[in-house]
Amino acid sequence: MSRKDQEMTDHMPYVADRAKDVPSADELRARIPGWGSDLDLADRPSVPKLSREAGSATGAHWVRPETQPGAEGRERSIEHAYVTPVFGTAQPLSGLAGVVKRYAYRRFSEGRLAHWMLLVVGDRLDVATHRVTDALRGRPDRIVMETGIAAERADSPVGARVGSSRRDWRHGVLDPVVTMWPYLLIGGVAVWVVRRARR
Repeated sequence: MSRKDQEMTDHMPYVADRAKDVPSADELRARIPGWGSDLDLADRPSVPKLSREAGSATGAHWVRPETQPGAEGRERSIEHAYVTPVFGTAQPLSGLAGVVKRYAYRRFSEGRLAHWMLLVVGDRLDVATHRVTDALRGRPDRIVMETGIAAERADSPVGARVGSSRRDWRHGVLDPVVTMWPYLLIGGVAVWVVRRARR
């Protein structure tokens, strides 16, 4: 085994076999202040909540919690009879992305790939829409700064991406495609508009 392979093995966070030199609970307690403080069930605050014995009262005054306002028309999976009692309202669906996401919820089960792929497409449409509207408002994305290209100049960008230590080189090839397609699309549309205007 080479020195480099040995270093990788020594620093591997996950191994197939269980570690052989596992310290005992007493050794860990002596070495790490507070280690094992939740081992005693009598001292663990969450135990009364977790032990739902037959006939024990939970303190709840309802069978099903009251649904928060605004549940009508909310998107939900077709497997569910109703919207969950509590739901987020910070990012309401809107625009073309909202149409795509609502269709995914209305038409496909969560067990179908189409459901999740449509949600991903909706997400990408949402990002592209916001990039265009931000640019039109005079606050365009700072493409170079936000991709981290400027910071990588000092960290050997090529050397860090090649060699036997990297296993995700395919991901690095796809990253530019995933992050840059909205800009390429906008550029293509702009070129098409200019050509049409010249004709």
